[in-house]
Amino acid sequence: MRKKSFKVIDFFCGAGGMTEGMKMAGMKVLAGIDIDEECRGTYEANHPEARFFLKDIKELRRTFLEKECGIERNDDTLVFIGCSPCQYWSTLNTDRGSSTKTRGLLDEFWRFVSYYRPGYVVIENVPGIQRREAESGLDKFCRRLDRQGYTIAAGILNAKNYGVPQSRKRFVLIASRIKQSISLPQPDKETNLADFIGIHNGFPMLQSGHRDDNDFMNTVSDLSEKNLRRLKLTPKNGGTRKAWKDDPELQLDAYKGKDDSFRDVYGRLRWDKPASTITTRFNGISNGRFAHPEEDRGLSLREGATLQTFGTDYFFECKGATAASKLIGNAVPPQLAYRIAKCICAE
Repeated sequence: MRKKSFKVIDFFCGAGGMTEGMKMAGMKVLAGIDIDEECRGTYEANHPEARFFLKDIKELRRTFLEKECGIERNDDTLVFIGCSPCQYWSTLNTDRGSSTKTRGLLDEFWRFVSYYRPGYVVIENVPGIQRREAESGLDKFCRRLDRQGYTIAAGILNAKNYGVPQSRKRFVLIASRIKQSISLPQPDKETNLADFIGIHNGFPMLQSGHRDDNDFMNTVSDLSEKNLRRLKLTPKNGGTRKAWKDDPELQLDAYKGKDDSFRDVYGRLRWDKPASTITTRFNGISNGRFAHPEEDRGLSLREGATLQTFGTDYFFECKGATAASKLIGNAVPPQLAYRIAKCICAE
C-alpha cells in the first residue's frame, strides 16, 4: 500500500522547531505562520521550500490558506500544528499583564481547525494550559474536537525521554479525524548533556565573552568580574552557589539564608544528567542552572540550540544574542516534534 504524503501548516511556527521535526519524519510543510518578525529570517533560511507568513492569526481570514497554499477542506493528509505562545500559562511568567494577549489563541486556532477539518491536529504547550484548562480554553477545544469526530491523545511529556537532553515538561495533544485510536509517543532512554555537547562532540573550549561572527554562532555572554569569581568557586560538574554562600563579597542579598530557594541559579550543569529547561534566557548563569559543567562560562548560543536538538547547521538569523536566545528557548525541540510526527505516520 502506498504511504501517505502528509501536508503541514505550522501555526505560531517560531524558529521552526516543529517544522524541522515534521520534515525529519518525511512530511511536507507548506507554510509557517507567526506574528514575530524575528522569526522570518531564521524560518526562511532553514525551510526555503515552505512559505512564511508574517501574520496575526486574529486578523487572518480562514480562506487565506486555501488561496495561498492550495489546501482543501476535509483533507485526510492535512496536519495543523498549533504551538501558540505560552507565556501566560507558564509557571515562569512574572508579568501576566504583558502576556494577556496570548490567552485566547486556542480559540483563534479553532477557527481554522473547524473550517478545514484537517486529518490531524497537534498542540504543544506548557503544562499550565492543562492545569488551568477551563481558563485556557483547552477543555472547550477538546470538546469541540470530540464533536467533530476527532480521537484525542493528550498528556504531559518530559522531553528528556524523547531524544532531547534537557528536562522540559510539555503538554502534547494529537487528535485524529482518521484513526479510531491514536497514542502519544513512547518514551525512549533518557539522554544526557555529554551525548550532545563538549569537546568530544566538536565544541571547542571557550571563555566568557567569546563571540562568533560566523553561522555557527558559538557566542558566549560576558561575565562580570564578580560573577567570574563566583563561577570559579563553584564545583565542576553540578556545583551550586552554596560553595560561596559564606563569602560576604560574593553572596547576593536575595539569597542570604535562602540556600534552598532557587537552588539552580548560578549552578553548573552535569555531564551525566539532562540539562535544565532551555529557556529564552539560557545564556545567562544568573537565570538558572546554565553554567558549563567545567569551563568558567555560561552556555553558548549554539550549545543551547544543540540541547534543543537543532542540528549544528541550523542557522539563526537574528539581531543579537538576546533575540537568538529567545528564538532558541521558545522553540519546540525538533526531536520531540519528530516523535510526534511518527505517531501520525504510523499505520
